[in-house]
This record gives sequence, C-alpha cells and structure tokens, in this order.
Amino acid sequence: MPAPPPARSFATASATGAPRRRGRGRRRVGSILAGAAAIVVFAASVFPFYWMLNTSFQPNAQVRGSEVHFWPETFTLDNYTSVIFTSARAPFLPALGNSILVTLTTVVIALVFAFLAALAVTRFRFRSRAAFIIAILIIQMIPAEAMIISTFRLIDGWHLLNTVIGLSAVYIAVVLPFTIWTLRGFVNGVPAELEEAAMIDGLSRSQAFWRITFPLLAPGLVATGIFGFIQAWNEFVFALVLNPRPEAMTLPVWLRTFLDPNGGINWAELMAGSTLVAIPVVVFFLFVQSRMTSGLVAGAVKG
Repeated sequence: MPAPPPARSFATASATGAPRRRGRGRRRVGSILAGAAAIVVFAASVFPFYWMLNTSFQPNAQVRGSEVHFWPETFTLDNYTSVIFTSARAPFLPALGNSILVTLTTVVIALVFAFLAALAVTRFRFRSRAAFIIAILIIQMIPAEAMIISTFRLIDGWHLLNTVIGLSAVYIAVVLPFTIWTLRGFVNGVPAELEEAAMIDGLSRSQAFWRITFPLLAPGLVATGIFGFIQAWNEFVFALVLNPRPEAMTLPVWLRTFLDPNGGINWAELMAGSTLVAIPVVVFFLFVQSRMTSGLVAGAVKG
C-alpha cells in the first residue's frame, strides 16, 4: 500500500491561508472602490437630465428665485401645456413632425447606401478601392459648417429650402462617410468563410448572405443607426440655415424660439421643451437596445 501523504502542520496552513485572505481583502477593497467610482460617474451623468426634468415641473417664478429646489415643491404641468399649445412662438407639433421625418429619412437611406458601400469595399477588390477608403477619411476631417455657404447655394438652386427633402439630403451627405466607415469594420469582422461554407451546404450566395451573414451584421446596423439618429435629431446649424421658417423648422431650431431678445427667458418652459426634445431619443435607444443585445448573440453555427 502507498504511504499516506504527510499531514500539513497548523503553522504551514496558517502561513498559506494568510496571503489568500489578504488577496481576497484587496480584491474586495478594489471592488468597493470601483463600485463607488461607478456610482459617482453615473450620478454626474444623470444629474443634468434630472435637473432639466425637475425644473420643467416648477413654476418659472420658483425657478428664478434665489432658493435652490432639488424637487418640485409646487408641481405643475403648465409649462408643458404652454410649450405644446401656445401660439406665441413657433408651434411644437409641426416641428416634431419635421424632425421625425428628416431623422427617419436620413437613417434609413444612409444605412442602405452605407451598407452596400461597406459590402463592396470589404468583399470585393476593385480599382481605386484604397482611394475610396482614404477619401472617406478625408471627408470626415472637414467640418460640415465649413461648407454651409456652398450647401445653402446648392439647396437654394434646387429650390429645396424649407423642405424635408432638402434638409434630409444634407444630413445624409453628412452622416454617410462615418456610417460607411463604421459598417466597414463590422462587415470586415464577419469571415467570408461562413458564406462559403453555407454555399457548400447548398445555399445560393444571396441565401447564404441573408441567412448567415446578415444576422451577424445586425448589431452593427443598429449601432450605426443610433449614431445617425442622434446626429440628425440634434443637428442645429444646417437646420437653422436651410429651414428657418416656423412651419419647416426642426425641434433644435424650435428651442431657439424660447430665447427672448430682451434678455428674459422662461427657464421652466425651456426645460419642458428640452425634455420633450430628449424623450424621442431615449425611447428610440430603449427600443433598439434589446435588438442590439439579441443581435450580439445571433450566430451562424451549424450543428
């Protein structure tokens, strides 16, 4: 029979257990510090939005007072009623409709063209391919505001000022370079061998693409769509120059109507309007977040 292993002494076990306890203690302290830092960052990020929402439910006299209120002591919805239904400034509902139309048009068309361009650049080899990629990078380095005069003259020459089509065309041109570059990275991350394996199993090239490759690219399309949505929804300069009429302005330009030339600003109504502008972005992100998460686990693995 083999000899039993020698028993470890109490001193040896204590010497071995002490470093383990110290290591666990350091990890616990590190976790606590990391959690505290995350809470601080979260609070600093959320507080401006909370303050905007808090201010929108207070009377303007209370907002302009010397006392700071961290919650609405006099809760009121008059600010939202005035913002939506007042006739003293540009109407809210037409501006909301213009923003929705321009943003959705920009996102859909930009994603379609960017997706096709990313596939062409990644999957095919053609002349001037490298020059096309470099041109995309160079275009992104040019500030869009530097082309505001030429853009205005171009849209004016097409008789598209104060129209959804004209503003959408400009937004598509602004969003498209970054969208192509981002989708190129997603398409490049999906191996072409997956399509080839599916074609060996009997699928056509189009069937292999839609059944195997496209589900893997869905997270990239959603992430890129979020970027295009936020950029088109919040853009101000082009909308101010190209669509200045009250019936054609978008929500960022509509918020500008709260500024009083005499210096008096109704901060409560302005915060209510800002909240209404921010809500669609939050709803859109919450709507697509689950689809982006589900797309991340979508695969093309055949059992």
